[in-house]
Amino acid sequence: MRIKVINPNTTQSMTATVVAAAKAVAGTGTEILGATSPSGPVSIEGHYDEAVAVVGLLQEIRHGEAEGCDGYVIACFGDPGLLAAREAARGPVLGIAEAAMRAASFVSTGFSVVTTLGRTRIIAEHLVRAYGLEGHCRRVRATELAVLDLEDPASDARRVITEECRRALDEDGSGAIVLGCAGMADLARDLSQELGVPVIDGVGAAVKFTEALIALGLSTSKRGDLAYPIAKPYLGNLAPLSFQTRR
Repeated sequence: MRIKVINPNTTQSMTATVVAAAKAVAGTGTEILGATSPSGPVSIEGHYDEAVAVVGLLQEIRHGEAEGCDGYVIACFGDPGLLAAREAARGPVLGIAEAAMRAASFVSTGFSVVTTLGRTRIIAEHLVRAYGLEGHCRRVRATELAVLDLEDPASDARRVITEECRRALDEDGSGAIVLGCAGMADLARDLSQELGVPVIDGVGAAVKFTEALIALGLSTSKRGDLAYPIAKPYLGNLAPLSFQTRR
């Protein structure tokens, strides 16, 4: 099976991080195709960033359909454009926030999310409610690290994230930690060992759930609101995204 892991921001080094995390858990016979958005912000840290990033994300979904991909992972914790991507794709599309939170609910009765900026904490809280996981998520915590700080050794990001995880366990009474950014994907295994609890990276969780759905023969339902988009003209720079041009 072929699973396309899409980084919806334009930072190539972050794509390398998420692709490495995806390949580390992918099963035998699973091909991971990494993709970086061809347009948009260098990092996604708010509603505006998400809205702009969705265009490049959908371009990569369309390319993936032409490439014969069986499923997709959106490697951004805001799950930007998730439902639009599901409309455009035949196979399953998973966002890493939903995948990580649901995985955490399977292995603990309560989890905390440790994310980047305070404004993205609020977005993650919206997702908790949207996914019906208020009864499992004890708290969403912000480290006030910018996304690109995760790749800057001077930010001391690993120490900051580790300390916030410890506070989550001590203060929230959580049994698991969800890492709230794709750029943290390379920390999960070491933090699990250091903290002695499940620390969940959404990239790996989403890849394994996508593999399972594909193995079960489950594609995205094309009945109702996830049916392919209605064919109609799109104007301007977005004309190629019209489903009149769908192959």
